[in-house]
Formats: sequence, C-alpha cells, structure tokens
Amino acid sequence: MGLLSTTNKDYYQGNNLGNYQFTSLDDIITQFQIAYVGEGKIIQKVKRADIAFHAQRGLQEFSFDTFKSCKSQQIDLPPTLVMPLPHDYVNYTKLSWVDSAGIKHPLYHTSNTSNPFQIMQEDTGEYSFPEDLELVINGDFSDATLGQAKPAPPWYINNIPKTGGGFNVVSYADYNIVSGILEFSHRTRTSHGDPSGWGHAMACWQQIDVSDQDYVDISATGTAADMTNGAGVLRVGLSTNPGDLNTRNLNSQTSASSGTNHLPGIFDLVDHNGNSSYLEWRSSDGTAVSKELLKIDVTAHNTVYVLTVSYQEFTGVNSTLTQTNSVDNISVTNSYASTKLQPAIGHAANSSTWNSYKAVTPSENDNDDYEDDTYWPAQGQRYGLDPQHSQVNGSFYVDCRLGKIHFSSNISGKTVILDYISDSLGTDEEMQVHKFAEEAMYKYIAYAILSTSSQPIHQQLAPRFKKERFAETRKAKLRLSNIKLEELTQILRGKSKQIKH
Repeated sequence: MGLLSTTNKDYYQGNNLGNYQFTSLDDIITQFQIAYVGEGKIIQKVKRADIAFHAQRGLQEFSFDTFKSCKSQQIDLPPTLVMPLPHDYVNYTKLSWVDSAGIKHPLYHTSNTSNPFQIMQEDTGEYSFPEDLELVINGDFSDATLGQAKPAPPWYINNIPKTGGGFNVVSYADYNIVSGILEFSHRTRTSHGDPSGWGHAMACWQQIDVSDQDYVDISATGTAADMTNGAGVLRVGLSTNPGDLNTRNLNSQTSASSGTNHLPGIFDLVDHNGNSSYLEWRSSDGTAVSKELLKIDVTAHNTVYVLTVSYQEFTGVNSTLTQTNSVDNISVTNSYASTKLQPAIGHAANSSTWNSYKAVTPSENDNDDYEDDTYWPAQGQRYGLDPQHSQVNGSFYVDCRLGKIHFSSNISGKTVILDYISDSLGTDEEMQVHKFAEEAMYKYIAYAILSTSSQPIHQQLAPRFKKERFAETRKAKLRLSNIKLEELTQILRGKSKQIKH
C-alpha cells in the first residue's frame, strides 16, 4: 500500500505543498517504538513519554546546527529603528534590507554600542530607591504612534471596527490624541440581531512591572460626556489581564456575544480595604476631573496591566461618530520605597546610549567613492580599513534585555528581513523531521535512552550508539547541505579568474 493517501487535486489545491519531504515527530516516536522497543530488541521496555522527551530534545539540537532554517519575518522598519524578536526566536542567521528589485543587502552586527539598563541616581551619584516612583510610561500621552494620533507602545489598543471600503471607511469607534489627551469616540450599531442599538467598549492598556511592590497608587484625569441617547462611561484601573479583543457591548445577544471590557469585573485587583481597583467617570458634563485610588494590593503579582475602558450605555440609535470620553495623566506609583534598582526617569526602555546612537548619522550613510583621502590615505592603498565598517548597508545589534533588534538610522523606512533559527517546538505543525535526517533522529533517541539507563546491558550498548549517532548526524548534515554538482561547477568557474594584488 502506498504512503500517499491524498489525490493530486487535494495536494495541489491544499496548503501542504512540499510536506512529503518531512516526517512528523509523532510518527518518528511511533516508528521508534516499532523498530527499537520490545522483546528481543535493543530496548526491552521504555515509556512513550520518555521517547517523546528525547525526541523533542533531539529536534531542538538538530534545529540549531543540522536542519536548514526556513523561518523568516519581514517588516517595514519604523522610525523607532526597533524590531521585536519573534516569539519562537533562538538565534538569527541573517538580517537584510531589501531594495526595489527584491534583492537582499546583508546588514552587519555591531558590538560597539548597546542599550544597557540605565540606573536611576541621586544628584550625588548614589543609586536611588525612591517612593512615589512612576511605573507607567507615557502616561500623559505626549508620545503618539508615529504618523498616527494613537497611543504609542508600550500602550496597546483594541482593533477598531470599521465599515465600508475605499474612501468611504467609517469607524464604529475610534481613538485620537489631541494636545496630549487620549479621546474616545463612539457611535451605535444595529447588527448581530440587536435592533435596539449597541456600541463598542474600547480598551487601552499597558503592562507594568510590580515585582518589587506590595502596594501601588493609581490616579488619572478623565471626562465622560453623555450622548443624546446614552451615558458615557470611563474607567481606569489595574487588572491581571489586558483588554478584551472582543469590543462588542450588546443589549440583546441573539447571534453574537459581548466582550468583557464593559464589565467592572475586568478590574480584578483590590485595594487594602478590599474595594475594586478602578476609578470611574460617568455622565459628567465633559469637565476634566482628577481622581486617585491608594494602596492597591499587588503582592501576589510580578506584572499587572493599567487598563482604560471607554464605552456608551446606548439606549437608542446614533450613527454619528462622536467624541465623548477622554483620559490624561494616567499614573501608577509605588506606595512605599522601592527595594530594587530602578531605571532612570525617561529611560525605562531606551538608555541614553541607544538614544545617542540612533540620533546621529551612522558611518554606513557615507557612500564614499573610495577615491579621496578618507579611504586612500596613501596612493592606491587602503591599509587599516576595518571590514566590519567598510560597508554602506547598515548595522544592527540584538538587545537581549528587552528582546528587540536595534538598527542604524539609515535603515529607517526600509523593508527588513530577519532569517532566524527556532527549536521547531513552537507548534504541532513544525514538529517534523526531514527524511534526510530521520535515521539520525532514531540514533539520537536510542543513545539518549541507553546512556541514561542504569541497566548494565544498556550501558554496554551506549558507546556503540554514540558513534552511530555521530555518524548519522554527519551524514544528515551532508545530505541537507544540498550541494548540486552543476551549481558548484558554475561557482568554481568564476574562481579561475586572475586575482589582482
């Protein structure tokens, strides 16, 4: 019976093109049990869980130096010059920017700068452990996402529901920063089987570190203006979870479900008296009012979210997007003096070293023609030129502390590609082994089980399988190197050219 169980049509119209070259890790485990485990075989008895553990470890090890890395991400580099590391990132293999012809230009790693943790100090130079330390970044919304009047990271917002297309896009709710104040706009909808009119409960949140805090204080300035057919509600507080991505706030639920943003229970922390950990503005005349809540208990948490929710209690239909609620000066401070080193004010994410580096024109922007005194200190000579700096593509470094890649300023706005290595354990779909390395995986599992067993016969067999594991791994590397004779010949033909000195 053949191995192929799908028709040609199913294959070519499906999403698993080229998948035949791989064997799933689950099949590897099953086939190992068939070939190696049982009476009269190398391993008399072993649990499937043990095989699965060693198989996953083997997949990780092979992913690092045997398998080819097929993972990559592409972004248009924003003016912040920062790219977050992928969620399954282990190490990079190459970073490049792409020109208009789709050609990749390699970027080079620089070790001459970094983004260190900048410590808060007193005027005398001593380290500071202050009380009333601000934990929120950009709580006054003075910084907006570049090119948009939206809160900038580390603030995050819900996806804004929209209708229409082309030039007729209309939002059902919206955010807007005006003069450093975050404004919320709302309108009603009559879909999802709810003809009475309903709206969206929008949320804006930021994760904050409270690992060295027992109690924190929260304050904000807010307004909650009514619409003609519904009261405005604004809440600011602390939660162990970010805002709900489902923004629907339905009056009657016939064909959809409401989210949780409009529910007070989303603020699931309490203050020292057991009261809810949020401030509320409701049905005001639009006048900004400052409020505060003291001593919110965060003893049991390392991180929490400062969360802002805005919505309308609709009682009728209003199709005009209207600004109603607004918030400013969101602040979370420690109730008692800190016991850990704190970042300098304004430098929690970006140190002065990184700010200085990204603010200047890098050496890579100097597109010199190599025919003046800059690169030709002596006639016909370029002695002393450092190869890592003698390129115009740009440079980068990896900030392991914050999990981001920082780029030189001449890469701003360009398309950047990150090719990287993962351990192949991120999802069930990627837990697979190339057939060129299948035998190497069996030998790896066998050696791992035998070498960790206390049985004398297994200890005798372990050296043999150690050699076989090494040999099969080397064979797999050669096979996966994908060397083609014709391609190699074509490359070597260029090597016969005369090399001038």
